[in-house]
Amino acid sequence: MPQTIYQDIGGRDAVEAVVTDFYDQVLADDQLVPYFDGMDMDELRAHQVQFISAVAGGPVDYTGDDMRDAHAHLDIDEDDFDAVGRYLESALRMNGVDEDNVEAIMSEVRSLKDPVLDR
Repeated sequence: MPQTIYQDIGGRDAVEAVVTDFYDQVLADDQLVPYFDGMDMDELRAHQVQFISAVAGGPVDYTGDDMRDAHAHLDIDEDDFDAVGRYLESALRMNGVDEDNVEAIMSEVRSLKDPVLDR
């Protein structure tokens, strides 16, 4: 049985490291940080770990809100979505995720663009 991306990148510890690096970058971006005002960052980080784990084939089911519902109130624009994607891609690379796995994860993320942007 082939190994999942989740197993290939190092499991939960690796996903948690990616999420930490991802949010370090996102929250340092003056353009993006207002989206996170008043947010429970521990809860948000936990959802992001769950989401990336599920996308990567880990033993996790994503139980967060539907992407459209979760983001509709934020009025996210395309530039901001793309910036967040760049930070996730950067965090994956910073943590040694190989190119094929980065592309597989980012493909899943890109498929969520329309729902996140509510279109």
